[in-house]
Amino acid sequence: MNLIDIREIQSKSILSPSHLKESDYDYSLNPYVGCRFGCVYCYASFMGRFVGKRVQDWGEYVFAKMNAPVLLKKEIAKLHEKGEGKWIWLSSVTDPYQALELKYRLTRKCLEVLVDYGFRGGVSFLTKSPLVLEDLPLLKKLHKVEVGMTVTSTDDDISRYFEKFTPTSSDRLRALKKLHTEGIPTYTFIGPLLPHYVAEEGKLDKLMRTIKNAGVNDVYVEHLNLSGYILGRLKREIKGIDPVILQTFYSSKTKEYRNKLDAIVSRLLKKNRLHIRMGGTLYHKEMN
Repeated sequence: MNLIDIREIQSKSILSPSHLKESDYDYSLNPYVGCRFGCVYCYASFMGRFVGKRVQDWGEYVFAKMNAPVLLKKEIAKLHEKGEGKWIWLSSVTDPYQALELKYRLTRKCLEVLVDYGFRGGVSFLTKSPLVLEDLPLLKKLHKVEVGMTVTSTDDDISRYFEKFTPTSSDRLRALKKLHTEGIPTYTFIGPLLPHYVAEEGKLDKLMRTIKNAGVNDVYVEHLNLSGYILGRLKREIKGIDPVILQTFYSSKTKEYRNKLDAIVSRLLKKNRLHIRMGGTLYHKEMN
């Protein structure tokens, strides 16, 4: 097993303006560089080039931005009317509740800054960890808040295959239900859509039904991003995979495949009374 490269660093800024077309968020806030969860499909693995790491190193390094709370205190003070009407997203290229958060609590400290300042905007989380539940008291003090969980399958074995070091999907779904019962607005990010859903529609139906039963009404849905650097990493990480499955991944790059899957998604969303955000299924290459 490779040793994990963990470093404490100082960042120059912490609030990054969103550059995604039609994004629901105005700023992203990433307390860490890198992500120990190391999901093999993650588009954010490209971030390694900014810190001297390779795409294949994704999941093997995490740098903690030790001055994140101090920077946030300075930067939110510059927002008009205490940020009213603006949304901050934690996080775009890392998980704010990966395991290292237990040591550094940078996400929590940033939340405390927002609460103490009286931030009048909204804060949206996207995570794969029930660790967010430990910050429930702070979440309830925010002016506006929502918590999203990425869930790609109800099958823990499938999720473990592609999301090596994450909490299980079933743990995430239980966390969503707990957040809902505590009055915290929730959403689910179904992304990426795994290619086998074209042939096994029933499994996607089960996923959406389970999400609905957890109290979720809103979802984002995203196609698998198979840029060259992701496909190369995927092939390295899942050596020995059935060639038929690998071919299914290749086919998911085509517009024809995406159209077919879009029709299935639309039908199942309606059946399970789920609202899709941003108007339809997302495709990362069309969002920048």
